[in-house]
Amino acid sequence: MTGYFDGLRGRLTEISTLRQFGRVAEIGGPMLRITGLGPDAGLGDRLRIAEVLHAEILRLDAGGACALAEGPTEGLRIGMPAEALGKAELTPHEGWIGRVVDPFGAALDGRPLFPGPQARPLCPAPPPPAQRRRLGPRLATGLAAFDTLLPIVRGQRVGLFAGSGVGKSSLLAQLARGVEADVIVIALAGERGRELREFTDHVLGPEGMARSVVVAATSDRSPLLRRRCLWSAMAVAEYFRDSGRQVLLLADSVTRFAEAHREVALAAGEPAHLRGYPPSVVQTIMALAERAGPGRAAPDCGDITAVFTVLVAGSDMEEPVADILRGVLDGHVVLDRAIAERGRFPAIDLLRSVSRSLPLAANEAENRLIADARRVFSAWDRAELMVQAGLYSKGSDAAIDRAIKVWPALDAFLAEMGPDGVAGSFKRLEDILAT
Repeated sequence: MTGYFDGLRGRLTEISTLRQFGRVAEIGGPMLRITGLGPDAGLGDRLRIAEVLHAEILRLDAGGACALAEGPTEGLRIGMPAEALGKAELTPHEGWIGRVVDPFGAALDGRPLFPGPQARPLCPAPPPPAQRRRLGPRLATGLAAFDTLLPIVRGQRVGLFAGSGVGKSSLLAQLARGVEADVIVIALAGERGRELREFTDHVLGPEGMARSVVVAATSDRSPLLRRRCLWSAMAVAEYFRDSGRQVLLLADSVTRFAEAHREVALAAGEPAHLRGYPPSVVQTIMALAERAGPGRAAPDCGDITAVFTVLVAGSDMEEPVADILRGVLDGHVVLDRAIAERGRFPAIDLLRSVSRSLPLAANEAENRLIADARRVFSAWDRAELMVQAGLYSKGSDAAIDRAIKVWPALDAFLAEMGPDGVAGSFKRLEDILAT
């Protein structure tokens, strides 16, 4: 009953006794010019036009406001009323766990959903750097590769870099089911509409959904909503972090978030700069990533462990979004199409992947095993073409001889589940390297 009345209080707080209106003065496709809003209208405020269409203010001047519509503008006429709705906020609460919502907190799964009693800003400042705790202990993931060679620790921010169709969504679902966390928040920005139900029902499954909040904005939605999707998911994660929970945030994908921001920024008049991206995309991505990570050094505050996915066309790790994000994260995992095409999933390219939680996340013996495994992969990488072409003679190089012997089992190890936890996965790795 307490949660029910909290929802009612949330609805009551949305009721305003004062309504401020302007008028549509110009229509240029999705861009609208609104006059008469008065001095209280602010950048980023939302508008409701003729009770059916929403828009967001992107520019302000003495003559009025320029707003980008969130939907089709067909049928709009000059002089239609535009109501100012104020700053965009979100009202998450406990009842959102196990639900699928849109970037405004409305249910997408056909069941009623009350807002929480208190609204939260969409883009608040991150915790002060000097007041944050350090990265926490290593987390079991249920995947041998992440339990050993690429550890994830509490509060870490990891980038998952992959092309389309390389197994990125499946890996996210495995992490959602296996990583130790109290609450999982999943952002799906720009996904195909048919994939949402498939992801929640089959890829994520009942076990994953039982502790998850999914925030979705499909590819047909306005760039305003696709950009807001990751902001809203982060706000939900922050709500649970501030209530003392350990949160796993899975954001798919930062590339589509950046593309949506590009559409909005160009509509606002910002010039293209970085391969078509506006200069503001750098700060926008960095600000989003910085909100994740360890919380304040207080016993009643949790952490946000985050996995951000990046779509890299042609495995180009130097493209703007990948380059920006790689520089602010605590590690990156690269999925390689060639590895996926030979049937090994997750298709992790170990030599191009890094966990910056090492060496502190492992003890001395474990770090020795990790270094040894990387040496084997490196030796095989150098010799693979020679071996396959029949140009290598056994005994020419001891490291390559060992790699030829150990590599098949070590490569298969990267695809193994970790049913026995971190200790069991390291024991398995030790046995492989000892052969």
